[in-house]
Amino acid sequence: MILVSIISNSFLLKRTFARLILLLFASIIAFGALVSPLSLRPTSYALTVGAVAREDIVATRSMVYQSKILTERAKQEAEKNTAPVYLDVDPTITRGQLEKLRTSFNFINNLRADNYATPEQKIQDLGAITDPAYPENLRRNIFELSDQRWEATQQETLKILEQVMRTTIREDQIGEAERTVPTLVSFSLAQDQAAIVTRLVTLFIVPNSVFSEDLTAKEKAAARDRIGAVERRYTVGEIIVRQGQIITPETYEALQQFGLINTDRSTQKLLSAAAAVLLVNSFIMLYFLRRKSRLLEDLRGLAVVIIYFLLFLIGSRFLIPNRTIIPYLYPVAAFGLTLASLYSLEIAIVFSLSLGILSVWGITTPPDLVYFYLLGSFIGIFSLGKARRLANFFWAGLATGLAGSMVILAYRLPTVSTDLIGAITLMATSILNGLASASLALLFQFLFAQILGLTTPLQLLEISRPDHPLLQFMLQNAPGSYQHSLQVSNLAEQAAERIGADGLLVRVGAIYHDVGKARNPSFFIENQVPGKLNSHDDIDPALTASTIIQHIEDGVSLAKKYHIPPQVIDFIREHHGTLITKYQYTKAVQAANNDHTKVNIELFRYSGPKPRSRETALLMLADGCEARARAELPRNDDELRQIIKKVFDFCQQEGQLDNTAFTLRDLTLARESFFSTLRNTYHPRIQYPELRIASLASETAPPKKESGQPS
Repeated sequence: MILVSIISNSFLLKRTFARLILLLFASIIAFGALVSPLSLRPTSYALTVGAVAREDIVATRSMVYQSKILTERAKQEAEKNTAPVYLDVDPTITRGQLEKLRTSFNFINNLRADNYATPEQKIQDLGAITDPAYPENLRRNIFELSDQRWEATQQETLKILEQVMRTTIREDQIGEAERTVPTLVSFSLAQDQAAIVTRLVTLFIVPNSVFSEDLTAKEKAAARDRIGAVERRYTVGEIIVRQGQIITPETYEALQQFGLINTDRSTQKLLSAAAAVLLVNSFIMLYFLRRKSRLLEDLRGLAVVIIYFLLFLIGSRFLIPNRTIIPYLYPVAAFGLTLASLYSLEIAIVFSLSLGILSVWGITTPPDLVYFYLLGSFIGIFSLGKARRLANFFWAGLATGLAGSMVILAYRLPTVSTDLIGAITLMATSILNGLASASLALLFQFLFAQILGLTTPLQLLEISRPDHPLLQFMLQNAPGSYQHSLQVSNLAEQAAERIGADGLLVRVGAIYHDVGKARNPSFFIENQVPGKLNSHDDIDPALTASTIIQHIEDGVSLAKKYHIPPQVIDFIREHHGTLITKYQYTKAVQAANNDHTKVNIELFRYSGPKPRSRETALLMLADGCEARARAELPRNDDELRQIIKKVFDFCQQEGQLDNTAFTLRDLTLARESFFSTLRNTYHPRIQYPELRIASLASETAPPKKESGQPS
């Protein structure tokens, strides 16, 4: 026992190590797929503003975004076009200039009245005035005028300056004001006087409307605020930048919006990819820890599923980036449909969820794509059901396509980047995707079933047809065993459906469970003609038992010859478990004067193994109940219930159900199902009375016609 325990523990350690290796292998490949640029077109470019584009870069999808650069440019233009804000005309400025002009005139008059100064000294002294500065020729002209003419010039100058300064004059309007001065001078003055007046007035013209920096700043800010966000629109396939063009700031911004700029974030990307792979691995591992699955025990099957998963993942990384239609055509749902048809709905959901998340990780795609993959896969899996008909795959594919279409309507149609024609195109692509996924699932289901030795519902339905060569062989050689198998299959299938087991697998396994009897049919009671010699009576019980037990190996041999799936062969091997041929063993004990020690019980024991699933255990129970009910012919419900109870109790006492997942509820439901089915099968018949010939003749003679009766 210690050696067996050591060997068993060593085997478990090896299987655990193999699973860890598979997990590590899958993680490395998945991580590599996430961080490697596997698509035909690069997902990003190493470009900067001012660089030259080495190739045409096109929009990978339709997009409308708010351009910060164009918005800022529009705001700056609005600010630039904002007119300066000036205060209202200030009269004090005009008065100040007039006062300054009078002061200048007083100084000039004093100089003119100085009889001791020479004309040159006067001209030089007048040049001392710097606000405003008098040009030399103007100074000379002033001192050349007579007193009378100078007096007239002064009066005209004061009048013209006051007239000009009454109008609004801003900094940019001084030249315009100066140009109006000559037209205002009185025509009564001489030409030289008019020229002096013009020059004097222009010297004293200053802005009387002051520029307001604060008000101008507020106006510019208001102009900026009035400018809304500027949108930039791209249609799928539109060229963002052509080969040889300089990358402008707005072009660089567009490339950033599409995720086409290769920023130096390699460390962050590696950490992000590692986190995504770790998250998915944790999710799958927790599922297998909490839920028992035959996939986890089948290393070859687990390896095939992982490789299948990685192929779909790598394919998605190769085909989805930077494309518009292909992502909606990529048949991700085929992966989940295949697993659902081979294993179970739960496994299909778990792996499909993981694949859908990793397929679009880090790829700049429409936000609806992950929902498109996940919801399409889930609805297809639920629609597939038990996949017992080819039509199930068609409807599952159609459901997948319709689910994807609904996702497109829900998430793409409301966006401004997708019009009605685009949505219809994507919906048609979705329908094609669903049908292609179902077709691929049907193909891969067949291939993987052959590689892994799995049994699919379609295979079971195919081999359960009465015209199957092995069933025809059994029907022709062992018709009694064939009929017995049919009755047991009905009994076991009903119970399987009641407890939630695989009814189809149980029915097919029950049909084939006694196929080995077809090689030596006359040795089994159901194939013997009533009244003939029982071949068991004159043969040594051990030899008889050996011949009976041999039908297990014969059945396995025939099943392999006719390519029956391994899961069905398990029913042949396990339907007697490690029980003994009780009838022969009892005869042997009786022949040994009831001394059990003189009889080797192992000669009468089936080689097994014991049932390892609920399905094969149901066959063992159904086989025993049907055989005993047929032999004992119960007369009422109580006797029938007693027969069923004895069979169940015996199998439990012998430990034949120890390796199954049977619960007390399962056993109770199975027992009730057996009772209902057997009661309808072995119900009491009406005893018909025998009829004498004379009586029969008189009763069957045609009655004489009476007049008026129709012929």
